[in-house]
Amino acid sequence: MDLLQFLNSVDSFVWGPPLLVLLVGTGIYLTFRLGVLQVIKLPLALRYVFCPEKEVSKDAEGDVSPFASLCTALSATIGTGNIVGVATAIKAGGPGALFWMWIAAFFGMATKYAEALLSVKYRITDDNGQMSGGPMYYLERGLKNKFLARMFAIFGIGVAFLGIGTFPQVNAIADASMVTFGSPKIVTAVILTILVAAVTLGGIHRISETAKRIVPFAAVFYVLAALLVIVLNLDKVPATISLIINAAFTPEAAFGGSLGITMMIAMRNGVARGVFSNESGLGSAPIAAAAARTNSCVRQGLIAMTGTFFDTIIICTMTGVVLVMTGVWNNPDLAGATMTSQAFTLGVGSQIGEYAVNIGLIFFAFTTILGWNYYGERCTEYIAGVKGILPFKVVYILLVAGGAFIKLETIWTLADIVNGLMAIPNLIGLLGLSGVVIAETRAYFAARS
Repeated sequence: MDLLQFLNSVDSFVWGPPLLVLLVGTGIYLTFRLGVLQVIKLPLALRYVFCPEKEVSKDAEGDVSPFASLCTALSATIGTGNIVGVATAIKAGGPGALFWMWIAAFFGMATKYAEALLSVKYRITDDNGQMSGGPMYYLERGLKNKFLARMFAIFGIGVAFLGIGTFPQVNAIADASMVTFGSPKIVTAVILTILVAAVTLGGIHRISETAKRIVPFAAVFYVLAALLVIVLNLDKVPATISLIINAAFTPEAAFGGSLGITMMIAMRNGVARGVFSNESGLGSAPIAAAAARTNSCVRQGLIAMTGTFFDTIIICTMTGVVLVMTGVWNNPDLAGATMTSQAFTLGVGSQIGEYAVNIGLIFFAFTTILGWNYYGERCTEYIAGVKGILPFKVVYILLVAGGAFIKLETIWTLADIVNGLMAIPNLIGLLGLSGVVIAETRAYFAARS
């Protein structure tokens, strides 16, 4: 058995039915306990997102504004998962995988809300005077389980080093730069390493300021490009949506037994890639939420849950619809970013589509590298103290330098494994502290009424 076969076996075990049930089940449980908060309170949450920063209380604790905190979280979540991950999910699980991404995202909004709420509630100030929070702190201080807290932090460092943080993003940037600008991988790796070092060594303030400028621009740019494709092919939209929904439940009937795609395969790929993209249940986004300048853990929880809405319900949907609408998902010679580029090119009818995808991918992937540097730094600080932060950053930057030269399939499989391992202790903590989430939520809205 070679390395890739071994990793695929581990991946299938980690992302088997138990984790899928735990992940989606936690979201379903929180959704009903919170009274479908992600629907009822979404308008309020969006109002908080776009609330002017001058309205943030001056005496509120925190390092950055609530909006900057959200942008830092979005910088880590809006990345290759939105372009390459969706393509990979649909390639492996058929168009029905997109439906399961929607389901996971809907319930994941409640999960993301609970994560951020607990992160702000149990955050601390570290020896450098910065806010530290996330699952490791609410597992230790709230659930009183230091073992699970340490396991989360260790897996979090693993995801930063080997999963979402480095290899998939760097590989995507290298490929996109080669296609769009003809840049050799070695040149891209050097430039990218210098840029990442310049930003990440400046800490949360420089990361959040960079994210505030790049993330909204990149997201709007990509969404407008996808909308252009959809508008130019508006007549195909009803059939596309019908195909996505039918394929979610009867993929064999929709595409024939020869494909070997089952409902379980579609579900597994949709949920796994959805988590890779929006990180709901993973426990990463609440690390950024803990840095927010706020007096209310509920308010920041509402702001944080919009990240899943923007990431999956909007951006991943745009990608998935374009892939299915243009039929490229069924081309055996296309995969990953190449598949998405071809879909946009066919949809627009020119090379403009290819440039839109690759430029968007470069921006998304770059900000994801920055966001995950911060997540890994906080996990390292939890285990080793502030003295471990600089060594972590040095190793992280070195991994960024080498990420352009690793095979795509191995990268995604490895990322799936460490993502799943990271989610397990976090989900246990969310279930164990769900009573705290409900109590804080009820108290907040009772005070507003």
